[in-house]
Amino acid sequence: MFDAQCDLAALVYTPDQDPDAVLRSFAADLMTRGHRVVGMVQAGQCADSSLSAILLHSGERLLLAQDFDPAAQGCRLDLARLQNAGARIADALSHGADLVIINRFGKRERDGKGLSYLIERALDADIPVVIAVGKDHFADWIKFAGGMSVKLGCDRDALDAWWQAVSTQDAAPMPDEHPTVCEILK
Repeated sequence: MFDAQCDLAALVYTPDQDPDAVLRSFAADLMTRGHRVVGMVQAGQCADSSLSAILLHSGERLLLAQDFDPAAQGCRLDLARLQNAGARIADALSHGADLVIINRFGKRERDGKGLSYLIERALDADIPVVIAVGKDHFADWIKFAGGMSVKLGCDRDALDAWWQAVSTQDAAPMPDEHPTVCEILK
């Protein structure tokens, strides 16, 4: 799935950084410039009932938190709601995209679940992917990606520089093609 030619970037963040704000701003700027951005960015907190995500391609906010359970501890992610969001992203992706943004790489993705299939689908279609990866999950990310990703700091400058390199890769003019001797003699 991953190779040296893939356009895969990990936006690596620490607990004091806000990758969601960076990704939302980046996506909004790209869409303003006419790019089709598909995916989602987290909104709210994982440990409470505010956990939700914004679908970038539609602007819709989806609740991802479990219904309130006072006994629940840790992340209150509702897996059925996450899968529903993933299906909606997959549907949007089937209509084409210039970039896919996945809100988080966590233990579900590490285990090949969660939204990991969207990463594979986008890369198979030669669509660049950026995903927020917590510093504490980076070793798992490297294993997941087979070491074939770009590590970005959690800031717009790093993200913009990566996008500039990725988006101009395909736009580079083709060199003048000259037939080889073998082609001439055919």
